[in-house]
Amino acid sequence: MSQLTGNRIRITAGKLGLPHLAETINEFTRRADEAKMGYLDFLDLVLSEELAVREDRRFRSGLRTSKLPHHKTLDEYDFSFQPDLDPRKIKDLATLSFVEAKANAALLGPPGVGKTHIAVALAVAACRAGYSIYFTTLDDIVRSLKTAEAAGRLVNKLGTYLRPSVLVVDEVGYQPLERAEANLVFQVISKRYEKGSIILTSNKTFGEWGQVFGDEVLATAILDRLLHHCEVVSINGNSCRLKNRLQAIERDTDVA
Repeated sequence: MSQLTGNRIRITAGKLGLPHLAETINEFTRRADEAKMGYLDFLDLVLSEELAVREDRRFRSGLRTSKLPHHKTLDEYDFSFQPDLDPRKIKDLATLSFVEAKANAALLGPPGVGKTHIAVALAVAACRAGYSIYFTTLDDIVRSLKTAEAAGRLVNKLGTYLRPSVLVVDEVGYQPLERAEANLVFQVISKRYEKGSIILTSNKTFGEWGQVFGDEVLATAILDRLLHHCEVVSINGNSCRLKNRLQAIERDTDVA
């Protein structure tokens, strides 16, 4: 390929919004020459690599706007420390069929068992699959919506929690809500019903949600919509955080 032709391709690729091709056309042609590729094979190589770069860029952008506290994966989760948790249930969730069906997933259990880790891992998988995601805590939802309501911007702020394909709601039940606060949460749950997925974590059983939301009737209405299409996973093992802390103390002791 002549230098003139290469420059022309780079300019055209830039105009078409194909920056990776513009930067790597010489590398592509070298690989094509070495492999003695036909025209269609060469075109397939170029388009496949451009798509992969574009998907990776979209994935990284999605993670940046997701507000995820970290980007852990299921491969990093220690299932051996939670022998009562069937890994197959989590791996079934990781297929994202519940997201495709606009259903929900609820991870229940005491603090420290890895609920947030699994929720984040599922969200990362959903982001890689092309779904938009957003992470928040129940307290943050309530705080943000109360502030927006006081400023007359409630409808606009609700969009933050309604737009994403997957909304991750962490720490449901750590702080009891007043009825007015619970009603704001109900608006999010009801407006997302059968329109988008929710992944939530809670340290409370569903039977205790009446206390969490300060009203049995309102809690029942929330659960009715949330659980109609929902995969529920209970994790009732030991605290992973406590295990990691004890291991760190043991390492420090050994070093000392």
